[in-house]
This record gives sequence, structure tokens and C-alpha cells, in this order.
Amino acid sequence: MSGALVWSDAVLAAQIFAADPAGTGGVLVRSRAGPVRDRWLAMMRTSLSPATVIHRLPLHIADGRLLGGLDLSATLRAGRPVAERGLLAQADGGVVQVAMAERLLSATTVHLTSAMDAGEIAIERDGMSLRLPARFGVVAFDEGLEDESAPASLRDRLAFHIDLNDFSVGDAEMFEVEPEAISAARERLAALEASDAQITAICNAAGALGIPSLRAPLLAVHVARVSAALEGNAAVTDDDIATAARLVLAPRALIFPQAQEEQTPEPPPPSEPPQDDDAGDETQQPDLDRALDEVILAAVRAALPPGVLAALREASRDRSRSRSSGKAGALQQSKKRGRPVGVQRGDLRSGARLNVIETLRAAAPWQPLRRREAIQGGAQARVLIRHEDFRLARFKHRTETTTIFVVDASGSAALHRLAEAKGAVELLLADCYVRRDQVALIAFRGNGAELLLPPTRSLARAKRSLAGLPGGGGTPLAAGIDAAALLADSIRRKGQTPTVILLTDGRANIARDGSAGRPRAEQDATASARQLRAANIAGILVDTSPRPQPLAAQFAAEMGADYLPLPHADAATLSKAVLATTQGR
Repeated sequence: MSGALVWSDAVLAAQIFAADPAGTGGVLVRSRAGPVRDRWLAMMRTSLSPATVIHRLPLHIADGRLLGGLDLSATLRAGRPVAERGLLAQADGGVVQVAMAERLLSATTVHLTSAMDAGEIAIERDGMSLRLPARFGVVAFDEGLEDESAPASLRDRLAFHIDLNDFSVGDAEMFEVEPEAISAARERLAALEASDAQITAICNAAGALGIPSLRAPLLAVHVARVSAALEGNAAVTDDDIATAARLVLAPRALIFPQAQEEQTPEPPPPSEPPQDDDAGDETQQPDLDRALDEVILAAVRAALPPGVLAALREASRDRSRSRSSGKAGALQQSKKRGRPVGVQRGDLRSGARLNVIETLRAAAPWQPLRRREAIQGGAQARVLIRHEDFRLARFKHRTETTTIFVVDASGSAALHRLAEAKGAVELLLADCYVRRDQVALIAFRGNGAELLLPPTRSLARAKRSLAGLPGGGGTPLAAGIDAAALLADSIRRKGQTPTVILLTDGRANIARDGSAGRPRAEQDATASARQLRAANIAGILVDTSPRPQPLAAQFAAEMGADYLPLPHADAATLSKAVLATTQGR
């Protein structure tokens, strides 16, 4: 599909959305900020009704501002509860514009999609119970990288998914917008309905494309009605159905539709009696339905560029991983630091921070009753606060991550593996200033394990500790894992997140008690690996043997660790693999 046709479809999607923002759900625009996106947005705004207001949704908006609730200042002035409309209620009849939709908080996504489904906002908070209309369309800008995307629940409710990243300013031709034609289409829309055969064809096409959601065919039918209204048609035509399939179903396709082979119908045997006209009409109707299905699938095939489905499948696998870059520590609740995530009742003696605004909000509905009680008792006060009104701020922050390298320093190839580990540790330390991580190093050889480098960010200290490390001797694998488990436990007690990187070939020959013997040593190593998995410590086993064997992979499974065979890896390759694995958790 050429760039001109893609841009034409993007403009058509903007006009259809402007004709009925709430009915079409909205538009997901995958594009970075720039002149191309600004040009598309300008055409969309020109197509909207003059009375339509665009409301910007901040990324970290509070629930009170989003949904509404108690107007604190008005309540304190009036002495009675006064309601305040939230952003979603204010957007009734308008458009909600969401920037950086790929970073939208899950709670905000839930409130937004619930309002889109119900067409109203239910407020049950601060002693108030209200229902306010909230019918609006959404324009969501997805500015993420290849492995980042807007929430799936939001994408499912938006009819149009367009990608403007590959366009230049010269390709983004300005189209003439006719607001009068769009206004007339809004008036004709209510009288247009799709036929049962057209609805069936849309559903068949969605199934052929592997689209699991039922919202997609519903949105496609509505888009076909709006397309017919824009064209001035008296009824929904097959061309309108094909347009809806190209705009709505094609971006959601998971299976490439294959053209059906045309089969020539065989003539009936001469012995059969001729069929009457009514029977002929019944046998001809399925052929017409198949023809409409072929028209829809042909429109979808034309809209799918080569290789796009492979990229979609790869992106869907990557979405299960964490999208956070930088430090990969676990989320941890805190009373004093981090990102605010709400409030809770509590006691100030615990050292938590008092949220004054939410405390006043909790006390405001009770002021008339408390003032009457205070007057009867002879006391006077402007605002009466009680212990049960205290609201404490809640915070959440990511803990620091400490990467523990456990290096097998035994055998004839120990010097080579240690050189890789030294280079990888130095490269990871250079990245610690951005990731806020720490690195530790444990080496095991002979009869035990030794902590060579305690958790640190100091590159100079790491180089001094790594210099001159001897190698050779037996392989006390169990001792190395036990030392890593003890260090990981102490790191976790400090509120940090440990990750164990074990570099070994998995061939243990020294038991826990220092005795030689491969069977006993393998049993002890397996027991230590299971203890590490039971402690829920994330790990990666890097198989450094020249020819990776199933033994190391089985041992990684016992550890509950990712298996990474790198028989010929250098320091740069090792550090990149470790970073990719730890950040993908």
C-alpha cells in the first residue's frame, strides 16, 4: 500500500471520527511528536464541530480530578457537600486527548475505558453518590518504542489505529476539509443501518483475520454507517463495508487472509428436473455473500504491507515483558518517599506523611453535624478535624538492583572465563550511574567460594578486586550457590532486589563438605539450586562450556533461572545479554 493511500486513509479516519467521536470510540495515533502529527491533528480539529471541546488528559492525573467528587473549597465555604465535576464528566460531548498513552497508569486506564463503555461516570466517594453523563471520543498518541504500546484495553475500544512514524512532511499532503459535509453527515447518520448480510460479512472477515475481540466488528459496522453518511448514500453500500474493513479490521489482523481459489460450478445432471425461480434465489444468495466476503478480504489484503504480521507477532510476545527501562528493581511501598499512589487511613505516630488536602476532604461532609455538637458544648472552630479523618500519603518506588556475578574459577579455562567476567563487570558498572544498580562478584574454586567484590558502584574498586585473581582447582558449585544465596538474602533485607548471574558449565565435582566426587557434588549443587529457587531470587545461568550440554540447562531449570548458552562470548556480548535479560523481567 503506497504512502499516499496510507495518508489518505489517516485523513479519512480523522473525518469519520470527527463526524461521531463517541460512536467510533477514538483514534490511536502511533507517532512521535513532530510536524506530521501536528498536521494530522490540525485536520482532525478542523473537521470537528465548532462546539466540540478537546480536553487534555495529564499522564499522572489524580482520581479526584479525573472522576470528580467533593469540591473542598466550596464545601468549606458553604458548610454542606458541594460536588465537583471531573475531567471525564466535563468532556461529555467532546474529545479527550491522551499524550504518551503507552505510559498511562493502569488505574487511569480502567476509569477511562469504564466511562467509554457506560457513557457515564459513577461517583461513590466523599459521602456523595452521583451519576454524570460522559460520552466522548479519545485521541490517544502512542509515542513508545517498538516494544512499547498503549494499554490493550484502550486500543480495543478505539476504532482507528494509524501509524504516522514513516511519513515525512512532504508526504503529509494537506487535504481540504469540508465542515459542512461532515455536519450534514451527522444528521444523516441516525437513518442509516447496515443489512444483516453486511454485518455477517464483517463478522466473517474478523474471524478470517484472527481478530478475537467482538468490539472490532461492532466498530467496523458503525464506521461503515458513518462512511455512508459522509458519501451522502441513502444506504450502506458494499464500498462502505470495504472501507470500514480497511480502516478498522486491517490494523488488528493477526492472520494474513488468503484468497480463496475460484471454483467453476458444475452443471446439474440432465436427469434433474429444472428448479423453480424461488429455489434459484435461495442457491444464489450464498454466492452473493461469498462475493461480499471476498471484497472485504481483498480490501484488507491491500491495506496490509508485507511483513507487518511478523512484526505484530513479535511485538505481542515482547509486550508480556516489562516496558520499564533503567533500573529493574521491584516495586515497593513506602511511607516517606517515592511516587504518590493514593492515601489511606492511619496514625501519625507511625512516622507517615499527613495528606492535608485529603484529610480536609474526609472531614468536610461532617462539618454541619460537628458544628452543632460544638455549639452545644460551648466550643467554636472553623474546621473540626477528628482522628478518623487523618489520611496518610502512600508512596511506591522501585528498589535498587544488585547484580551478583558468581564465576566458576576452576579448571583449565578459568582464566578465559574470568577475563570475560572482569570485562562484563566493568561494562555493567559504567551503566550503573544510569541504572542505579550495584554489582558484586563471587568466585568459587578449590574447596569453597570467596566474595571478591561486595556490592558497589565504584569502578576503581572493582578493578582492584578483580586484578590478579588466580584460577584452577575443583568446582565447588554448591558452595558458590550458597554464598550467592546468603549475599542475596542480605541484599533483600536492605530493601534492594538481587539478581544472580551464574557463569559455569554445571559440572560440579566438589561437595559441600569439601570432599571430591561428582555424584555427591551434583546432588549438593542441585539442592542448593532448589533453595535459591524457593527463595524466589531471580537468576541467569550462563553456560560457558565450549559445547553447551543439557546438564547446564537442567541445572538452570532447578534454579528457576534463565538459561543463556554463550560458548564464545566476549565481555561486550556477555554484558549485553545480561542487560537484555534483566531489563526484560
